[in-house]
Amino acid sequence: MNPFSAAELDQLVDWICKIQQIPAPTFHEDQRAAYMLSEFGRLGFTDVQQDDIGNVLARWPGGNAKPLVISAHLDTVHSEIATHPLERNDIRLTGPGVADNSTSLAALLALANKLALENIPYPGDIWLAADVCEEGLGNLAGMQALVHRFQGEVQAYLILEGLGLGQVCHRGLGVMRYRITAETAGGHSWVDYGSPSAIHELARVMAALTDLTISRRPRSSLNIGIIQGGTSVNTIAPQAHFDLDLRAEDQNTLSRLNDRVRRAVQAQEKTGVQYTLESIGNRPAGEIPAGHPLVQLTLDILQALNVPATLEIGSTDANVPLSRGYPAICIGLTRGGFPHTPRETIEIEPLKLGLNQLWSLVARIWQLEV
Repeated sequence: MNPFSAAELDQLVDWICKIQQIPAPTFHEDQRAAYMLSEFGRLGFTDVQQDDIGNVLARWPGGNAKPLVISAHLDTVHSEIATHPLERNDIRLTGPGVADNSTSLAALLALANKLALENIPYPGDIWLAADVCEEGLGNLAGMQALVHRFQGEVQAYLILEGLGLGQVCHRGLGVMRYRITAETAGGHSWVDYGSPSAIHELARVMAALTDLTISRRPRSSLNIGIIQGGTSVNTIAPQAHFDLDLRAEDQNTLSRLNDRVRRAVQAQEKTGVQYTLESIGNRPAGEIPAGHPLVQLTLDILQALNVPATLEIGSTDANVPLSRGYPAICIGLTRGGFPHTPRETIEIEPLKLGLNQLWSLVARIWQLEV
Protein backbone atom coordinates (compact mmCIF):
# COMPACT_ATOMS: atom_id res chain seq x y z
CA MET A 1 0.00 0.00 0.00
CA ASN A 2 1.82 3.07 -1.23
CA PRO A 3 1.02 6.33 0.59
CA PHE A 4 -0.09 9.37 -1.35
CA SER A 5 2.75 11.14 -3.13
CA ALA A 6 3.48 14.87 -3.35
CA ALA A 7 2.13 14.87 -6.92
CA GLU A 8 -1.09 13.25 -5.77
CA LEU A 9 -1.42 15.83 -3.01
CA ASP A 10 -0.97 18.62 -5.58
CA GLN A 11 -3.70 17.04 -7.69
CA LEU A 12 -5.97 16.90 -4.64
CA VAL A 13 -5.47 20.62 -4.02
CA ASP A 14 -6.26 21.37 -7.67
CA TRP A 15 -9.49 19.39 -7.36
CA ILE A 16 -10.44 21.24 -4.18
CA CYS A 17 -9.99 24.57 -5.94
CA LYS A 18 -11.99 23.44 -8.96
CA ILE A 19 -14.88 22.06 -6.92
CA GLN A 20 -14.98 25.10 -4.64
CA GLN A 21 -15.70 27.26 -7.69
CA ILE A 22 -18.80 25.24 -8.62
CA PRO A 23 -21.85 26.54 -6.70
CA ALA A 24 -23.90 23.87 -4.94
CA PRO A 25 -26.36 25.20 -2.37
CA THR A 26 -28.66 22.57 -0.90
CA PHE A 27 -31.29 21.46 -3.44
CA HIS A 28 -29.17 22.93 -6.28
CA GLU A 29 -26.21 20.54 -6.52
CA ASP A 30 -26.62 19.71 -10.23
CA GLN A 31 -23.51 21.46 -11.58
CA ARG A 32 -21.22 19.92 -8.99
CA ALA A 33 -22.83 16.49 -9.46
CA ALA A 34 -22.20 16.71 -13.21
CA TYR A 35 -18.54 17.48 -12.58
CA MET A 36 -18.15 14.50 -10.25
CA LEU A 37 -19.83 12.23 -12.80
CA SER A 38 -17.43 13.40 -15.48
CA GLU A 39 -14.31 13.04 -13.32
CA PHE A 40 -15.16 9.53 -12.12
CA GLY A 41 -15.56 8.47 -15.73
CA ARG A 42 -12.34 10.17 -16.78
CA LEU A 43 -10.45 8.36 -14.01
CA GLY A 44 -11.46 4.98 -15.41
CA PHE A 45 -14.56 4.01 -13.47
CA THR A 46 -16.94 2.15 -15.78
CA ASP A 47 -19.87 1.90 -13.35
CA VAL A 48 -20.81 5.54 -12.69
CA GLN A 49 -24.42 6.49 -12.07
CA GLN A 50 -26.74 9.10 -10.65
CA ASP A 51 -29.73 7.99 -8.62
CA ASP A 52 -33.21 9.49 -8.61
CA ILE A 53 -32.49 11.97 -5.81
CA GLY A 54 -29.27 13.26 -7.40
CA ASN A 55 -26.53 11.29 -5.63
CA VAL A 56 -23.53 10.42 -7.80
CA LEU A 57 -22.13 6.91 -7.29
CA ALA A 58 -19.01 5.29 -8.69
CA ARG A 59 -18.29 1.60 -8.09
CA TRP A 60 -14.84 0.04 -7.95
CA PRO A 61 -15.54 -3.69 -8.40
CA GLY A 62 -14.29 -6.16 -5.81
CA GLY A 63 -15.07 -9.63 -4.54
CA ASN A 64 -18.17 -11.09 -2.95
CA ALA A 65 -17.70 -9.61 0.52
CA LYS A 66 -19.91 -6.80 1.78
CA PRO A 67 -19.29 -3.45 0.01
CA LEU A 68 -17.63 -0.40 1.51
CA VAL A 69 -19.52 2.88 1.07
CA ILE A 70 -17.47 6.10 1.23
CA SER A 71 -19.42 9.35 0.95
CA ALA A 72 -18.99 13.11 0.85
CA HIS A 73 -21.84 15.57 0.49
CA LEU A 74 -22.15 17.78 -2.58
CA ASP A 75 -23.98 20.72 -1.06
CA THR A 76 -22.75 23.85 0.66
CA VAL A 77 -24.38 26.49 2.87
CA HIS A 78 -23.29 29.24 0.48
CA SER A 79 -25.38 30.92 -2.19
CA GLU A 80 -25.70 29.98 -5.85
CA ILE A 81 -23.47 32.57 -7.47
CA ALA A 82 -21.20 32.21 -10.50
CA THR A 83 -17.98 31.84 -8.51
CA HIS A 84 -16.77 32.02 -4.94
CA PRO A 85 -13.64 33.97 -3.97
CA LEU A 86 -10.61 31.77 -3.30
CA GLU A 87 -7.20 32.57 -1.83
CA ARG A 88 -4.47 30.01 -2.48
CA ASN A 89 -0.88 29.81 -1.30
CA ASP A 90 1.53 27.04 -0.34
CA ILE A 91 0.17 26.80 3.21
CA ARG A 92 -3.60 27.11 3.03
CA LEU A 93 -6.72 27.61 0.96
CA THR A 94 -9.35 30.14 2.02
CA GLY A 95 -12.83 30.64 0.60
CA PRO A 96 -16.49 29.79 1.19
CA GLY A 97 -17.06 26.04 1.06
CA VAL A 98 -13.40 25.13 0.58
CA ALA A 99 -13.50 22.80 3.59
CA ASP A 100 -17.18 21.95 3.77
CA ASN A 101 -17.29 20.10 1.56
CA SER A 102 -15.03 20.69 -1.47
CA THR A 103 -12.14 18.98 0.33
CA SER A 104 -14.05 15.74 0.88
CA LEU A 105 -15.38 15.60 -2.67
CA ALA A 106 -11.84 16.09 -3.94
CA ALA A 107 -10.71 13.28 -1.62
CA LEU A 108 -13.23 10.97 -3.32
CA LEU A 109 -11.59 11.79 -6.65
CA ALA A 110 -8.10 11.33 -5.20
CA LEU A 111 -9.15 7.94 -3.86
CA ALA A 112 -10.70 7.01 -7.22
CA ASN A 113 -7.46 7.92 -8.96
CA LYS A 114 -5.45 5.88 -6.42
CA LEU A 115 -7.67 2.84 -6.87
CA ALA A 116 -7.24 3.02 -10.64
CA LEU A 117 -3.45 3.43 -10.41
CA GLU A 118 -2.82 0.73 -7.81
CA ASN A 119 -5.46 -1.69 -9.17
CA ILE A 120 -5.38 -3.72 -5.97
CA PRO A 121 -8.06 -6.43 -5.64
CA TYR A 122 -10.39 -5.92 -2.68
CA PRO A 123 -12.71 -8.43 -0.99
CA GLY A 124 -15.79 -6.32 -1.78
CA ASP A 125 -16.97 -3.47 -3.98
CA ILE A 126 -15.99 0.08 -3.07
CA TRP A 127 -18.75 2.61 -3.68
CA LEU A 128 -17.75 6.28 -3.80
CA ALA A 129 -20.82 8.45 -3.28
CA ALA A 130 -21.21 12.22 -3.67
CA ASP A 131 -24.57 12.79 -2.01
CA VAL A 132 -27.05 15.66 -1.92
CA CYS A 133 -28.91 17.50 0.83
CA GLU A 134 -26.66 17.20 3.88
CA GLU A 135 -26.74 20.84 4.91
CA GLY A 136 -29.52 22.90 6.48
CA LEU A 137 -33.01 21.78 5.60
CA GLY A 138 -31.80 19.06 3.26
CA ASN A 139 -32.54 16.65 6.11
CA LEU A 140 -29.85 14.20 4.98
CA ALA A 141 -32.06 13.16 2.07
CA GLY A 142 -29.11 11.98 -0.01
CA MET A 143 -27.77 9.76 2.75
CA GLN A 144 -31.26 8.51 3.48
CA ALA A 145 -31.39 7.27 -0.12
CA LEU A 146 -27.95 5.65 0.13
CA VAL A 147 -28.82 3.80 3.32
CA HIS A 148 -32.15 2.72 1.85
CA ARG A 149 -30.19 1.26 -1.05
CA PHE A 150 -27.44 -0.56 0.87
CA GLN A 151 -29.16 -1.08 4.24
CA GLY A 152 -26.94 -2.86 6.77
CA GLU A 153 -25.35 -5.10 4.15
CA VAL A 154 -22.13 -3.10 4.14
CA GLN A 155 -18.69 -3.51 5.63
CA ALA A 156 -18.97 0.09 6.78
CA TYR A 157 -20.15 3.58 5.89
CA LEU A 158 -17.25 6.06 5.90
CA ILE A 159 -18.43 9.68 5.81
CA LEU A 160 -15.87 12.33 4.92
CA GLU A 161 -15.73 15.94 6.11
CA GLY A 162 -13.04 18.48 5.27
CA LEU A 163 -12.18 19.66 8.77
CA GLY A 164 -11.59 17.69 11.95
CA LEU A 165 -8.52 15.56 11.20
CA GLY A 166 -8.18 13.20 14.16
CA GLN A 167 -11.84 13.36 15.13
CA VAL A 168 -13.70 10.05 14.96
CA CYS A 169 -17.40 10.82 15.04
CA HIS A 170 -19.17 7.61 16.04
CA ARG A 171 -22.23 9.27 17.63
CA GLY A 172 -24.96 11.09 15.74
CA LEU A 173 -26.43 14.17 17.43
CA GLY A 174 -30.22 14.10 17.09
CA VAL A 175 -31.91 17.17 15.62
CA MET A 176 -35.57 18.17 15.22
CA ARG A 177 -36.56 21.43 13.56
CA TYR A 178 -39.92 23.17 13.45
CA ARG A 179 -41.50 26.22 11.90
CA ILE A 180 -44.02 27.46 14.45
CA THR A 181 -46.60 29.85 13.00
CA ALA A 182 -49.22 32.06 14.63
CA GLU A 183 -52.15 33.42 12.59
CA THR A 184 -54.78 36.00 13.57
CA ALA A 185 -57.35 38.21 11.86
CA GLY A 186 -54.95 41.17 12.01
CA GLY A 187 -56.15 44.74 11.73
CA HIS A 188 -55.20 48.39 12.18
CA SER A 189 -52.86 49.21 15.05
CA TRP A 190 -55.20 51.99 16.33
CA VAL A 191 -58.69 51.17 15.10
CA ASP A 192 -58.44 47.48 16.05
CA TYR A 193 -56.21 47.84 19.08
CA GLY A 194 -56.77 44.96 21.47
CA SER A 195 -57.20 42.38 18.74
CA PRO A 196 -54.60 39.63 18.94
CA SER A 197 -51.38 40.17 16.99
CA ALA A 198 -49.55 37.15 15.60
CA ILE A 199 -46.25 38.74 16.59
CA HIS A 200 -47.32 39.48 20.17
CA GLU A 201 -48.73 35.98 20.61
CA LEU A 202 -45.68 34.36 19.08
CA ALA A 203 -43.44 36.35 21.43
CA ARG A 204 -45.27 34.74 24.35
CA VAL A 205 -44.63 31.31 22.89
CA MET A 206 -40.93 32.10 22.42
CA ALA A 207 -40.66 33.33 26.00
CA ALA A 208 -42.28 30.13 27.25
CA LEU A 209 -39.87 27.99 25.25
CA THR A 210 -36.76 29.84 26.38
CA ASP A 211 -37.93 29.39 29.98
CA LEU A 212 -37.88 25.60 29.63
CA THR A 213 -35.24 23.79 31.66
CA ILE A 214 -33.05 21.93 29.18
CA SER A 215 -31.38 18.61 30.04
CA ARG A 216 -27.63 18.79 30.62
CA ARG A 217 -27.02 15.03 30.92
CA PRO A 218 -27.65 13.81 28.30
CA ARG A 219 -26.96 17.21 26.82
CA SER A 220 -29.66 18.95 24.77
CA SER A 221 -30.27 22.41 23.33
CA LEU A 222 -33.03 24.69 22.07
CA ASN A 223 -32.49 27.57 19.67
CA ILE A 224 -34.79 30.00 17.87
CA GLY A 225 -32.83 30.90 14.75
CA ILE A 226 -35.18 32.87 12.47
CA ILE A 227 -38.18 35.13 13.20
CA GLN A 228 -40.38 36.55 10.44
CA GLY A 229 -43.81 38.14 10.24
CA GLY A 230 -46.01 41.20 10.04
CA THR A 231 -46.81 43.52 7.13
CA SER A 232 -46.19 47.08 8.36
CA VAL A 233 -45.37 49.02 11.50
CA ASN A 234 -49.00 50.14 11.95
CA THR A 235 -50.67 46.80 11.20
CA ILE A 236 -51.67 44.22 13.76
CA ALA A 237 -49.75 41.27 12.39
CA PRO A 238 -51.97 38.58 10.85
CA GLN A 239 -49.11 36.09 10.59
CA ALA A 240 -45.69 35.44 12.08
CA HIS A 241 -43.42 32.44 12.47
CA PHE A 242 -40.11 31.34 13.89
CA ASP A 243 -37.80 28.42 13.13
CA LEU A 244 -36.81 26.27 16.08
CA ASP A 245 -33.82 23.92 16.35
CA LEU A 246 -33.86 21.16 19.01
CA ARG A 247 -30.83 18.93 19.64
CA ALA A 248 -29.99 16.10 22.00
CA GLU A 249 -27.36 13.42 22.45
CA ASP A 250 -29.87 10.58 22.35
CA GLN A 251 -33.25 10.01 20.75
CA ASN A 252 -35.20 9.60 23.99
CA THR A 253 -33.99 12.94 25.34
CA LEU A 254 -34.80 14.58 22.01
CA SER A 255 -38.31 13.08 21.99
CA ARG A 256 -38.98 14.31 25.53
CA LEU A 257 -37.82 17.83 24.60
CA ASN A 258 -40.02 17.69 21.52
CA ASP A 259 -43.05 16.78 23.66
CA ARG A 260 -42.36 19.64 26.08
CA VAL A 261 -42.16 22.12 23.20
CA ARG A 262 -45.51 20.94 21.84
CA ARG A 263 -47.15 21.25 25.25
CA ALA A 264 -45.69 24.73 25.72
CA VAL A 265 -47.18 25.89 22.43
CA GLN A 266 -50.56 24.32 23.21
CA ALA A 267 -50.62 26.11 26.55
CA GLN A 268 -50.57 29.46 24.73
CA GLU A 269 -53.62 28.72 22.56
CA LYS A 270 -56.49 31.22 22.83
CA THR A 271 -59.52 32.44 20.90
CA GLY A 272 -58.59 34.28 17.72
CA VAL A 273 -55.12 32.75 17.42
CA GLN A 274 -54.24 29.66 15.42
CA TYR A 275 -50.90 27.90 15.87
CA THR A 276 -49.30 25.39 13.53
CA LEU A 277 -46.13 23.34 14.02
CA GLU A 278 -44.54 22.29 10.76
CA SER A 279 -41.65 19.83 10.83
CA ILE A 280 -38.82 21.22 8.71
CA GLY A 281 -36.01 18.94 9.85
CA ASN A 282 -35.32 15.58 11.45
CA ARG A 283 -31.86 14.09 11.96
CA PRO A 284 -32.13 10.92 14.04
CA ALA A 285 -29.69 10.25 16.85
CA GLY A 286 -27.68 7.05 17.03
CA GLU A 287 -24.26 5.63 17.79
CA ILE A 288 -21.92 2.69 17.75
CA PRO A 289 -19.84 2.06 20.91
CA ALA A 290 -16.37 3.48 21.35
CA GLY A 291 -15.15 -0.10 21.49
CA HIS A 292 -16.62 -1.00 18.11
CA PRO A 293 -14.00 -2.57 15.79
CA LEU A 294 -14.47 0.22 13.21
CA VAL A 295 -13.80 2.92 15.81
CA GLN A 296 -10.82 1.08 17.22
CA LEU A 297 -9.32 0.50 13.76
CA THR A 298 -9.57 4.21 12.99
CA LEU A 299 -7.93 5.11 16.30
CA ASP A 300 -5.11 2.66 15.59
CA ILE A 301 -4.53 4.18 12.15
CA LEU A 302 -4.46 7.72 13.53
CA GLN A 303 -1.99 6.65 16.21
CA ALA A 304 0.28 5.11 13.56
CA LEU A 305 0.16 8.43 11.68
CA ASN A 306 0.97 10.35 14.91
CA VAL A 307 -2.32 12.22 14.68
CA PRO A 308 -3.95 12.98 18.08
CA ALA A 309 -7.40 11.39 18.08
CA THR A 310 -10.66 12.20 19.85
CA LEU A 311 -14.06 10.51 19.90
CA GLU A 312 -16.84 12.92 18.91
CA ILE A 313 -20.57 13.42 18.51
CA GLY A 314 -21.90 15.46 15.59
CA SER A 315 -24.76 16.11 13.21
CA THR A 316 -23.53 14.64 9.90
CA ASP A 317 -24.56 12.20 7.20
CA ALA A 318 -23.40 9.48 9.62
CA ASN A 319 -26.58 10.09 11.66
CA VAL A 320 -28.61 8.02 9.24
CA PRO A 321 -26.70 4.72 9.36
CA LEU A 322 -25.84 5.21 13.04
CA SER A 323 -29.52 5.64 13.93
CA ARG A 324 -30.09 2.15 12.51
CA GLY A 325 -27.13 0.60 14.27
CA TYR A 326 -25.07 0.16 11.09
CA PRO A 327 -21.26 0.44 11.25
CA ALA A 328 -20.48 4.07 10.38
CA ILE A 329 -18.10 6.86 11.30
CA CYS A 330 -17.44 10.38 10.10
CA ILE A 331 -13.79 11.42 9.80
CA GLY A 332 -12.01 14.68 9.00
CA LEU A 333 -9.29 15.15 6.39
CA THR A 334 -7.33 18.20 7.47
CA ARG A 335 -7.13 21.13 9.88
CA GLY A 336 -8.39 24.66 9.42
CA GLY A 337 -11.15 26.91 10.67
CA PHE A 338 -14.06 29.32 10.19
CA PRO A 339 -16.52 26.74 8.75
CA HIS A 340 -19.70 28.05 7.11
CA THR A 341 -18.18 31.53 6.71
CA PRO A 342 -16.58 33.35 3.75
CA ARG A 343 -13.20 32.87 5.50
CA GLU A 344 -13.45 29.07 5.65
CA THR A 345 -9.87 27.76 5.63
CA ILE A 346 -7.99 24.48 5.25
CA GLU A 347 -4.32 23.74 5.79
CA ILE A 348 -2.64 21.95 2.88
CA GLU A 349 0.11 19.99 4.62
CA PRO A 350 -2.17 17.88 6.88
CA LEU A 351 -4.17 16.77 3.84
CA LYS A 352 -1.58 14.07 3.24
CA LEU A 353 -2.29 12.64 6.69
CA GLY A 354 -6.01 12.75 6.00
CA LEU A 355 -5.64 10.90 2.71
CA ASN A 356 -3.31 8.28 4.17
CA GLN A 357 -5.80 7.75 7.00
CA LEU A 358 -8.49 7.06 4.40
CA TRP A 359 -6.24 4.82 2.31
CA SER A 360 -5.30 2.77 5.39
CA LEU A 361 -8.96 2.34 6.28
CA VAL A 362 -9.70 1.03 2.79
CA ALA A 363 -6.79 -1.41 3.05
CA ARG A 364 -7.78 -2.82 6.44
CA ILE A 365 -11.55 -2.45 6.60
CA TRP A 366 -12.32 -6.01 5.49
CA GLN A 367 -10.20 -7.40 8.31
CA LEU A 368 -12.96 -6.34 10.71
CA GLU A 369 -15.72 -8.57 12.01
CA VAL A 370 -18.63 -6.11 11.97
